[in-house]
Amino acid sequence: MNKMILTLAAVMTMSFAACAQNKREKSMQTENKSLVVYFSATGTTAQAARTIADVTGGTLCEIVPQQAYTSDDLDWNNRQSRSSVEMNNPQARPALKDTKPDVAAYDVIFIGYPIWWDQAPRIINTFIESYDLKGKTLVPFATSGGSGISNSVKELRKAYPDLEWQDGKLLNRAGRNTVQNWVGDVVGKQ
Repeated sequence: MNKMILTLAAVMTMSFAACAQNKREKSMQTENKSLVVYFSATGTTAQAARTIADVTGGTLCEIVPQQAYTSDDLDWNNRQSRSSVEMNNPQARPALKDTKPDVAAYDVIFIGYPIWWDQAPRIINTFIESYDLKGKTLVPFATSGGSGISNSVKELRKAYPDLEWQDGKLLNRAGRNTVQNWVGDVVGKQ
């Protein structure tokens, strides 16, 4: 009898926890209109962006360069590679393909990118400078083979001090629960 009561209590507790998590997820999807924009050279950042869009119910939008990056362009060991040349020039602004999300329709904009040379790739600057992002909450997220996100966020804040930046998060191989907890914290600060 005691085992049955304990089992029933455990099942009820798990049910309440699942309902609370479901309610939290639905509130994240309805409270703030989210746009999830991202640049992904190899697909890793795209995966994180899809998870964020799924968790938030947000609109997913890829930042696409007018000229796609090849593996030779991404060779960070070659000082003459396209990515090396761009990252060594703070004024570089790679052109975007014509993707025009209506940023005015969103309260929160998640901006995703791979870390290049401890910074956001210059195409992120192109995106930021192409839209009026004042009054929006900007939430950076990134993926990286070895660097953290803090310096890239510091550089974005320095370059665009009039924008409302949240702390960023590195989402290497982050599962849905990790993303959901992080997004819940970000949305909760609104």
